[in-house]
Amino acid sequence: MTDDLHPFRIAVSQAELDDLHERLDRTRWPDELPGVGWAYGVPLGYLRELATYWRHEYDWRAAEAELNEWPQFTTTIDGANVHFAHIRSPESDATPLVMTHGWPGSFAEFTRVAAQLTDPQAHGNDPAGAFHLVLPSIPGFTLSGPTTEPGWEYRRVAAAFGELMRRLGYQRYGVQGGDWGAAISRELGRIHPDRVIGVHLNLLPGASAAALPTADELAALSPAERERTLASWQRQQEWMREKQGYADLQSTRPQTLAYALTDSPVGQLAWIAEKFKEWTDPSDAVDRDHLLTNVMLYWLTGTAGSSGRIYYERAHAPYWGEPLEPSTTPTALAAFHHDNFIPLRHIADRTNNIVQWTEYDRGGHFAAMEQPSLLVTDIQKFFRQLAG
Repeated sequence: MTDDLHPFRIAVSQAELDDLHERLDRTRWPDELPGVGWAYGVPLGYLRELATYWRHEYDWRAAEAELNEWPQFTTTIDGANVHFAHIRSPESDATPLVMTHGWPGSFAEFTRVAAQLTDPQAHGNDPAGAFHLVLPSIPGFTLSGPTTEPGWEYRRVAAAFGELMRRLGYQRYGVQGGDWGAAISRELGRIHPDRVIGVHLNLLPGASAAALPTADELAALSPAERERTLASWQRQQEWMREKQGYADLQSTRPQTLAYALTDSPVGQLAWIAEKFKEWTDPSDAVDRDHLLTNVMLYWLTGTAGSSGRIYYERAHAPYWGEPLEPSTTPTALAAFHHDNFIPLRHIADRTNNIVQWTEYDRGGHFAAMEQPSLLVTDIQKFFRQLAG
């Protein structure tokens, strides 16, 4: 390591926790329509119960201590503070691996996979599947935020993470991610094919049916791929009709939204909890404590606005609306059944060097939290394959 890397520990003051508790006690609750369930958003009863648990039973100090078991650091890259955990494997020849979260996630997503990946032998698995893990927080998100200037879209983040790995002394490494972490990981592999061994994703950008396929396009596919293509199109339409609103708002007016989420812990809770409820399989796959630790990292750092800006920066970047640039780096996809989009192999092959494609009949968007063992096994299989 160099002098540019500074040891870091999470140390939240009691005054900050007291302020949170006071705000929760003084929540001004809205009304709701009877009998509509989740159709209009997070139900009042659900959120009241979750907020009560947060106020009276959730233990931030226990979560803080658990996260601080990981060696953590900060460094300044391209003018931004970058926080990361660096968990070295006891296996000296372990493969370096950058795992990147998305929105509304954080590096705490990986608490259920880190030990299995860094020390597989301790979990009854082959030590050849060991990794030195680097778990960065995306600039603008939680402990890497807020950012202080415009322009932090995913390509700039990928370049910053490449610089981070250089500073850590890793010449060759793998990358892994979902959500924004998928876009960042894929881009890192694309711009550094000489350094990135392989790209493992649990979401593949640009691989779903964005437009209604023509009859000729469908005729060229196998029956199974034809059925999957139509299902992908239908899910895409449902997403745009019912679930796209949060992204549209963060792509256009993240600052306006930031006032509400930064001032109200219940507002921040609702904004994040809705996604964990709707994007997981089953809907309670992520336990309340894990969810609330994730919410706390946003609340305590005041980064609701700066994390949302990544949507704005992408939507206003010069490349917005252009086709994805091809990547030659070996790529794997672990497709979990309940994720937001259904990926299509014939589309993915156009711009990616796909060498492993696995479809799972369970699990959702937050794979590391929902199906940690499946994700770990898939990652290990992919990189073992690349090693020959």
